[in-house]
Amino acid sequence: MSTPEATGAPIHVENADQFDELVADHDVVMVDYHAEWCGPCKMLEPTVEELASETDAAVLKVDIDELQDLAKDAGVRSVPTLEFYKNGSKQDSVVGVQDKDDLLAVIEELAA
Repeated sequence: MSTPEATGAPIHVENADQFDELVADHDVVMVDYHAEWCGPCKMLEPTVEELASETDAAVLKVDIDELQDLAKDAGVRSVPTLEFYKNGSKQDSVVGVQDKDDLLAVIEELAA
């Protein structure tokens, strides 16, 4: 299966290798750790989709139930958790529903 590029839509991560490849291939990455049963995750979803379409950052979605080991290795204890990467290294993370402007500010700072 080929790896999708940043297409203006969130990229559903299917395995740890794909995750590593996407983080390495993009300058700025925002990772949304979420779960289908998580109410706050559903509240955050439109914001995540808007950021994917409005920024140059690659936006990855990691379902913590599908990829438990990846979430555990990242230290995710509650969802939604958002992580931010620049040039392959983790720069920041936030937990809970976030304001779009705050997330946009983090992405823009990393992209600068």
